Amino acid sequence: MTDEALHVTARITGVVQGVGFRYWTARKADELRLKGTVRNNRDGSVQLAAEGTVSDVEHLVSWLHSTRAPGRVETVDFELSEATGEFDDFRIID
Repeated sequence: MTDEALHVTARITGVVQGVGFRYWTARKADELRLKGTVRNNRDGSVQLAAEGTVSDVEHLVSWLHSTRAPGRVETVDFELSEATGEFDDFRIID
């Protein structure tokens, strides 16, 4: 089960812009060998899409909820689905 590929889409709210949130999220995703994107939304939230093994995706979601994530995360609304294979790497989108 842990080798299956999983896709997570998340919207993170709180103080998550202007604090290095996208940079540190991308570093964490690279560390976990995840592929996907992270970008700022106009409403001050951050949008994340990532794919990888079930355990690595779960680790990222846990990290987003933890005090180790930069800034001050208030909510992490996320959905899990089957991986699509649409990403080649993990990128920060401006």
